[in-house]
Amino acid sequence: MKWRVEDSLWERLEPLLADPPRRFRYPGRCRYPARACLEGILYVLFTDTPWLEVPYRELGLPSGETCRRRLEEWSRRGLLEAALRVLQRHLAAADRLDWSRLIVDASLVDAKKGARRSRARSWAGREAVSTSQ
Repeated sequence: MKWRVEDSLWERLEPLLADPPRRFRYPGRCRYPARACLEGILYVLFTDTPWLEVPYRELGLPSGETCRRRLEEWSRRGLLEAALRVLQRHLAAADRLDWSRLIVDASLVDAKKGARRSRARSWAGREAVSTSQ
C-alpha cells in the first residue's frame, strides 16, 4: 500500500502535524491520529477516489470526510506547506521524485470583442495583467 507513511518519514512529520491541545472542560470526542488522516489523504491522492467513497473501514482509515476536514485544517494553520516541504526533501533524498508528471497550470481567457484587457477586477497587480515590456 503505497499511501502508507513509513516510520522514518512519520518521525519527521509528527512534530509538524501535531494536534492542538484538547480543552480540559468539555473536551469532545477524541480525534483520529494525524498519521491515519495523512494516510487517508494520500490514499485519495494516489487512487483518485472521491472523499466520500474512501473504503475507510476496510483500510483502517478515518472517513474521507474526516481526512478532508483535517487537510483543510492543516492548510489553514500553514502546516500543510511545511509538511509538503519535508515530504519533498525526503523523496528527493531517496531519488523518488518523478518531475516528468509535473503540470504548471495557467488559466488563459480570450478577450471578448477585441478588448485589450478584461474589465474584471483582479487582485493581481498590473504586472500580471499586461504582457508588454
